[in-house]
Amino acid sequence: MNSPPDIIGSADILIIDDEPVIQDGCRIALSEKGHGIDACGSVREGGEAVQKKAYELVLLDMKLPDGDGIDLLRRFREAMPRMAVIVMTGYSTVQNAVQAMKLGATDYLTKPFSDEELILSVEKAIAKKRLAEENLALREQLYERLHFTNIIGENPKVREIFEEIRKAAPTESTILIEGESGTGKELFAKAIHAHSRRKAKQFIVVDCSSFSPSLLESELFGHVKGAFTGAIQDKAGIFEVADGGTLFLDEVANLSWEVQGKLLRVMETQEYKPVGASHTRKTNIRIVAATNQNLKKLVDERLFRKDLFYRLDVLPIYLPPLRERKDDIPKLAYHFLRISCREMNRRIQGFSDDALQMLTGYEWPGNVRQLKNVVERLVIMADETILDHHLILNHLQPAASEGIETIPKTLEELKQVKHHLLEKTYAPIEKTFLEHALTACDGVIARAARRVGMQRSNFSALMKKHNMSASKSGRSRDS
Repeated sequence: MNSPPDIIGSADILIIDDEPVIQDGCRIALSEKGHGIDACGSVREGGEAVQKKAYELVLLDMKLPDGDGIDLLRRFREAMPRMAVIVMTGYSTVQNAVQAMKLGATDYLTKPFSDEELILSVEKAIAKKRLAEENLALREQLYERLHFTNIIGENPKVREIFEEIRKAAPTESTILIEGESGTGKELFAKAIHAHSRRKAKQFIVVDCSSFSPSLLESELFGHVKGAFTGAIQDKAGIFEVADGGTLFLDEVANLSWEVQGKLLRVMETQEYKPVGASHTRKTNIRIVAATNQNLKKLVDERLFRKDLFYRLDVLPIYLPPLRERKDDIPKLAYHFLRISCREMNRRIQGFSDDALQMLTGYEWPGNVRQLKNVVERLVIMADETILDHHLILNHLQPAASEGIETIPKTLEELKQVKHHLLEKTYAPIEKTFLEHALTACDGVIARAARRVGMQRSNFSALMKKHNMSASKSGRSRDS
């Protein structure tokens, strides 16, 4: 009868056992499956063999003439953590098996074992190892896409940030990212993780503004059964789940004073205590924090702990608002256009020149996030394959509360809000409107006024309002 087809392919396997009959039996059974087999009979020979050749799997006896297989297993786990190990023992006890599995053994076989048991255990161990390596490779590919090539920016300020991240990411230092809402703090935090030694581990995001203090404490540190009403079982916190990885604390200024103190303890001692627990636990996690507020000012106002601030502010990175890197707006706009067209199955070729001019002239109080949302809206509503300035003008109106901290309570405050909105949002659009009209009419003011349906005097008054004299507008003239 033919042997079943090999489903995992060949592998290099080392047998470490002092019994020739075991070596020969394993060699014959596994060679028939196409595996390359080497064998030795001592701890010393086994240690030397794995230094000379990269084995996928080791079959390791627990009792060897010159030492204990458990000790050799420990050495393998430290030096070659990805190598699969199956332990073999004729002195089988539950304690032996549990100890070996805790130390990282993939499986164990009790002597005497059949060829079928051996082959099944070996195939399972190799398949498990290769699956883990495949998952690791896919995760590394995922984070590779989060490298700087995925962050759009040629502005000198952004290039400086890239250089700062290249230097800081491989370290274990805490990083504080500062910047207005919508500047892409989480994207840069992911780039930091992708360039760090922890990139194969988890990257977890916690928005400190979206949880109540008590719930956030439980999310971060976990809790034990009975710690509070509703705690019906133990719950692992993020510091346990993300151990070895990176924790991104967004809007860290919103942490309560009590949680700030507990976070400080974790950063100082790498220890934390779950809610309701009596004993501390260890964690190995890197913190990247972000804020859109001035933490130093909050420290002065006694709203943020000074000691925690200095713990977070080891390597500060400032992300400039979009209005300070307007040369990146066309690249960002086309980047978001491609993404939106792909997601919505739309075919839009791009922006007209005056549309790009309008986008570039806008102040973008919501920064990159607002630009992304506007482009997505344009793709949904566009009827033509080219997005022009008329369509953009219709969809660039700000939300009623954009840029407003609180609702006005008096008529005077309402007037101030109106003035703020006019200055920050309408004025740039109005200026771009004038520039476009003048450009289309070769700089002739009278023709530009007629083109847009305005009296020449009113058009000139708007130009004066925006300091657009004949010299500043480039080519504008009266007739």
